[in-house]
Formats: sequence, C-alpha cells, structure tokens
Amino acid sequence: MAPFFVQNFLSYLQKEKRYSEHTCLAYQVDIEQFLNFSLITKKEDLIEVSSLVIRGWMVDLIDNSYSNRSVNRKMSSLRSFFKWLKREEIIQLNPIQKIQGPKTEKRLPSFARTSDLSNDKLEEMFDDNFEGVRDRLMIEMFYQTGIRLSELINLKKSDIEHDRIKVIGKRNKERLIPISSSLFLLIEEYRKLLKLNDLENEFLFLLKSGNKVYSKLVYRIINSYLGLVTNLDKCSPHVLRHTFATHMLNNGAGLETLKDLLGHANLSATQVYTHNSFKQLTNIYSQAHPRGHKKK
Repeated sequence: MAPFFVQNFLSYLQKEKRYSEHTCLAYQVDIEQFLNFSLITKKEDLIEVSSLVIRGWMVDLIDNSYSNRSVNRKMSSLRSFFKWLKREEIIQLNPIQKIQGPKTEKRLPSFARTSDLSNDKLEEMFDDNFEGVRDRLMIEMFYQTGIRLSELINLKKSDIEHDRIKVIGKRNKERLIPISSSLFLLIEEYRKLLKLNDLENEFLFLLKSGNKVYSKLVYRIINSYLGLVTNLDKCSPHVLRHTFATHMLNNGAGLETLKDLLGHANLSATQVYTHNSFKQLTNIYSQAHPRGHKKK
C-alpha cells in the first residue's frame, strides 16, 4: 500500500483535479518508483530530498533504458507531487523546480488518408449482424467526431441526438459534437439491433452479454480493421482521433473550433496538427504552382 502522504496526494488528484483512475495510477507508479529509489519511507524524509537526488533518479532511469519521453512523463508526475507537498507545507523548498528533463524529439501524429476510410472500403469489411454494425459504428464514431477511447466507451444512449452527441471528457468537462445524418442513421440501425438482441444498458456500445465494451476490446477491433485499409505502423483509436483532426484542418477548420471539438484544455495541444496540415499545403503548392515543381 502506498504511504499515507502519497494516498493524500492521489485523493487530491481525483477529487480536486478530477483526474481519471488510469491517470492517478500512472502518478502513483511514478512516485512510488522515486520513493523506492531515494529510500523514502516516511513523510519526514521528504524534507531531505535535494535536486541531486532527483537528478540521480533521472540518470538511473536513462541508464535502465527508459526513453526520454518516459523520463519526462515521470518527472512531470514528480513535479506535481512536490508542488502539492509545498502547498501542503510538508516541504519548504521545491527541489525539482529548476530541473529540466532530457530533450525529446517531437513526433507528428500519424493519420489515415481520406481514401483509406472511404465508404466503399468500410462497407466491404463489415457484416450486417450486431457485432459488424457495432464495429463499423465505432470506426465512424472515432473518425467523424474525434472522441477519445474512454469517451466512446462511456457514451450513453441518452447522449445521442439526431444532430449531435454529448461527450463527457477529461476532468468531467462536457462538450457537444455535431454528427452527420449518415452517422445518426448508423446509430439508429445499431440501436435496432440492440433491441432485437434484447440488450438493455444505458451505455451505447455493448458486448453480446449486455455489458459495455472495454478498452482492450475496442483497441483490438480498431487495430484489426484499420490494419486492413492502411499501411500505418500503429492502428489505434487515437490514430482515428488524429485523422479526424488532420482532415478537419486540411479542409478549412480553424484551430479554435478544432480545440473545442477535441476537448483540449489549451490551444498548444491542438497546434501539433498544423504540422501535418502544412505538409499537405506544401504538397499542393509543389503540384499547383509553376515554380513549385521540382526539377527531375
């Protein structure tokens, strides 16, 4: 069991910051890993933690083949922890305040091409039975709305209207996302199959048993079907979210609009997609402008 001061911190993350259970677990793993490294067993030991101890942990992580990205994520957990400790007056000085993590290379989001997700291609892959229609709806829901995996799993029947869906995102923030008439018709087709199979549940996406779907299953479904129509190395629900965002920007959507649709807290999280859009603009320029053609 985690020390009581770690449990208090996790309670703060859940109740005040409204972090998900999955996120809190990641924080717990990171912090307990640091406490084990620095041999901290009681609250009083935290006062003795110096920047040298934290740097030592960072070096130890790198020596144990953790990627720079993983090290930075763990350091982010530690920053939040020490900030909370100072706020609670458990420590007087924040030893991590001036420590910078290792540099990481920015990765551009992977996304599918419009042609990969054409109606003709998708219709060929799915059966007309309950699971076939459900799986097709999952792909369309991710691609047409850009919702997160956890948001899709927790989507309720009562959240659906003929032209929009209500989504409860991170930290219980609610947002409305428009949906097309074709997506609404597919939802209605699926709901008819739910009734035919006597599947009663407040959630929209269900198993044959009537329970709501779970993360690993949805991931496997998306990975399986997306792998049939794309050449991407990674085929996940998040790739469809990236695809939604990239296609929206490439077709004229503004960053502020996209930020609201994706449920981002700030614009910097949305701006990563402008790199993909600029690449698209570069390709169009090189094809369309007389001076844009590269000499062979």
